[in-house]
Parts: sequence; C-alpha cells; structure tokens
Amino acid sequence: MALMLTFLGKGGTGRTTVAIASAKQLAEQGYRVLLASQNPAPGFEVMVGATIGTDPQELGVNLKAVQLHSTVLLEKAWEDLKQLEAEYIRTPFFKTVFGQELGILPGMDSVLALNALREYEVSGAYDVILYDGFGDLTTLRMLGAPEIFSWYARRFRQVFAESDLGRTLSPFVQPITAAVLTVNRSGDNFAEPTARVNTLMDDAKAAIADPNRVAAYLVTTGDPVAIATARYLWGSAQQVGLTIGGVIATPLHPLLNASDLQVEFAPLSIASLPQRTGTDWQPLIAALPDFKQAAQAPKPIEMDRDLGQVKLFLPGFDKSQVKLTQYGPEVTIEAGDQRRNIFLPPEWRGKPVKAAKFQGGYLTISF
Repeated sequence: MALMLTFLGKGGTGRTTVAIASAKQLAEQGYRVLLASQNPAPGFEVMVGATIGTDPQELGVNLKAVQLHSTVLLEKAWEDLKQLEAEYIRTPFFKTVFGQELGILPGMDSVLALNALREYEVSGAYDVILYDGFGDLTTLRMLGAPEIFSWYARRFRQVFAESDLGRTLSPFVQPITAAVLTVNRSGDNFAEPTARVNTLMDDAKAAIADPNRVAAYLVTTGDPVAIATARYLWGSAQQVGLTIGGVIATPLHPLLNASDLQVEFAPLSIASLPQRTGTDWQPLIAALPDFKQAAQAPKPIEMDRDLGQVKLFLPGFDKSQVKLTQYGPEVTIEAGDQRRNIFLPPEWRGKPVKAAKFQGGYLTISF
C-alpha cells in the first residue's frame, strides 16, 4: 500500500513548492513516487521543468508526475459507469450519452480526483503519492467523502426501511428489480456490486484514519493570517479523521520565528525551509521532515472502552465553536464549518452522554 501525503494551508504559502521538494526527497530515498497535481495553472510545470500530461510521466529516477484534469477523469469515469450499467441493467440508458459531452458540476473535481488517487494507490506502482490539491476545506471534504457517503447510505436506508412508504413498497421491490436488473436482487450476483461499493468505502475510511497510509502537513509562513488559516485547517482535519503530521514553515515573516510557531502549533514538530534559489532544490530537501514519522502526531480520535470515553483532538477551536448532539447510536460533533458523525460501539448505543468537556484542544465525551 502506498502512503499518500497532501499539504494544507493558505494560498501563496508555498504548498506546491513543498510538494515538489517532498517528492524529490522521497524519490532520492529510493521510494517510487507519484506527484499528482490538480493545479491547472502553469506554475507547477515551470517549477518541475517539464510539461505534465494526464498520464504519469518520468521526471527522474523513482519520480513520476501527473496532472489530474477533471474533464479527462470524467470521461474515464463515465465509461466505467456505462460498463457497470451494461453488466447489471437489462436496458442501459446511459449508452447514448458520451463523456466528452459532459460538463463539470460543482464538487465533481474532488470526487474524480479522489477516485484517481485511489486507482493509483491500488495499482501497486507507487510507494508514495503526493497530492498537490487545493489545500483547503475542499481537500478535507474530498478526503472525508467516503465517511460522509457511508453515513448518508446507512442513515437514509434505515429511515426509508422504517417508514410507511418503505414498508408499503417492500413487497413490490423484488419483481420491479427483477424486471429492470439482469440479476436477481436476492441472489449473490446483486450482492456482489453492493459489496464492492461497501468495500471501497470501508477501505477509504480505514486509509484516512491510518497515518501510515494518509497524512497531511500544514504549510505556513509567519504571517498571522497564514498561521490562523493553518490552525483552522488543523482543527478541521481532525473532523474527517485525517492526521496532521507536522508543520512546514516556508521563509518566515520578519516579525516571527520558528519558536513562535512552536507555541502556535504545539505539540506538532516544525520544519523550517530556506528560500529556494533558482533550480537548486537540495537545501529545501534537506530541511524537510521525515514523513514516515507522521504516525507520531496526535490521533484525531481515541476511544477508551474501559472508561467509556471518546476523546477528539480539535486544535484551533475554542469551546464556543464546538457543538455536540446525540441521535440514537451516533454523536455528531460540529466544529467550525465541519461536522462529524461518530458511530458508537454497541455497548454505548442508547446510552446518553453523561458529560462533555473541552480543554486543551481536546473534547472528551463520557457515556
């Protein structure tokens, strides 16, 4: 399995520069690296010194790069969908619509990029994938999509099954699906594609929660706005279960230094990068952190079944910005503009929250 790294921070702090330097560092260490950019601007190609296409191409030993163009990804995804439709639907209706006709709807970029990254990861061709994306809440929502999609599927399926409409329609579902689908809904053939989707979602959720598979680093200058943005993204990342491995400081604001940043981002480690000069990347490469140590950073969530506690790490927020609600077998945590649903262990379901305390960046919930 490949390790996927991405970088979060305010625009203009040097995220793309850090991504390129990181790719070069890891390639020099012998890892097979893919640098995937979702930035259509020419700056990326200027910095890597090559024209990058939509198929991975070599930049050097152990290093390849690819541009994630949404239109190309959409065409491929549409053809995959039509193949799946032809396999399971008696009278396919997407076959007369072609991917080249489709426009990009809001939100599609993230879904298409996530699927492309997943395919590169499962290909086994790479040890490390560096994703140079938008670096903001868009990236976090992209990485949190599997968890959110699973919640919607689980929650609304349950709501529909328990509703009067669901109970009324249930006797007619079997004959209708038998007429539409090329397989029997109750048979193993229909269960296979459903299980395939569930497996994909479960694997994606497990990957995001495992810092040995997916991790992010904050990129900031010493500018107060950049610091505030990085701290906000730090807390928001916890809401999708993403581990923040550390902070990478690009040339600092003259009023601040690395020790000031340590106060702002404790207990994360700080790696300070020098100014890049021309095409010499070695000083930056030498100053980068050991990305394999991301697992040492604070975990976004911990469950102590003996104490009956859930502990969430929410740095960058104060008590007034954190809201807790409970619905049946889940608790919902709202922090800033992010919301997370935590599915409780069986022994805690049905139990009300006894206490909730927010202190030192941690929200501790007791049952």
